[in-house]
Amino acid sequence: MKVGIIGGGQLGRMLALAGYPLGLEFRVLEPKPAASAGDVAEHVRGDYDDPEALDAFANGLDVVTYEFENVPRTSADRLAGRVPVYPPPDALDVAQDRLVEKRFFRERGIPTAPFEPVGSRDELDAALEQLGTPAVLKTRRFGYDGKGQVILRSAADADGAWEELGGRPLILEGFVAFQRELSILSVRGRHGAVRTYPLVHNVHHEGILVRSRAPAPGVDADLQALAEDYARRVLEKLDYVGVLAIELFEHEGRLLANEMAPRVHNSGHWSIEGAETSQFENHVRAVAGLPLGTTRPVGVSVMHNLIGTVPSLEAMLAVEGAHVHLYAKSARPGRKLGHVTVRAADGTTALDRAEELADLLA
Repeated sequence: MKVGIIGGGQLGRMLALAGYPLGLEFRVLEPKPAASAGDVAEHVRGDYDDPEALDAFANGLDVVTYEFENVPRTSADRLAGRVPVYPPPDALDVAQDRLVEKRFFRERGIPTAPFEPVGSRDELDAALEQLGTPAVLKTRRFGYDGKGQVILRSAADADGAWEELGGRPLILEGFVAFQRELSILSVRGRHGAVRTYPLVHNVHHEGILVRSRAPAPGVDADLQALAEDYARRVLEKLDYVGVLAIELFEHEGRLLANEMAPRVHNSGHWSIEGAETSQFENHVRAVAGLPLGTTRPVGVSVMHNLIGTVPSLEAMLAVEGAHVHLYAKSARPGRKLGHVTVRAADGTTALDRAEELADLLA
């Protein structure tokens, strides 16, 4: 079986690495000449909305998936006319627009932060009057890793926020004083089987994920069951196939959905060493129509992203229980160049090893 991946970054790279032991072959569509996944998959170079590139990419494939959610819907539909595409293109419509996404969650009975659409300067004032401050003004489309958003701490910040983001569809979200950020990753197969990973505790800096711990500490059975229920509502409504990540805020014992990613996700990288079946292998299994693997954790894992620079490989590997993944990407500030996961049988040991690693990354 030959699997096509739209996007040739590190997620495509790790999908291919997970699928090769299963006898699968891979091809990526990526416009950049240097693709992280190009070392482990056939690389078709072309724009994501180029009909000729899409047709050349689809030729001979058995299934198509993607490693990022901003795939043009028209491109997904064109490919779906020739080969099965998973997750379904309808998931792109939800994930690509923050307003559509928030309304989708609410319609499924999944709580979110309060929000208001903003299409003009007057609408921003009206939304601020409705939600109050602090609040977060965000672009409805194309924001990631903290980009495309401004925090308004008072109504006096409205002019500056509008100057920075105005002139495009926006959403204002009420600020949530959450206790921590969590994520739930689930996978659904072609025939409806669902497996879910334990809740993950995530720490961000300037909008970029820097560290994940799995399983998240202090999670009881009820909270895990609630997160799984939210994920299942989304999976079943979209007739979803593949891995789905939902980012959540824990607030006063409740879970509020922040956003979803219809793909494998950074907060699931720990699962390569830390779960019996990684998110990457399970995604490949799902889209290929294979049985899903167990998502049980193996001990406790802490994953650190390598952002902007990469410390000494020898020093990282000298940390007991450390597993290093480098993405073959050139360095620049704010860019994810790799990740390191430390794993141990218990949380105390895992955190000790993670702090040793953190000293190298400081």
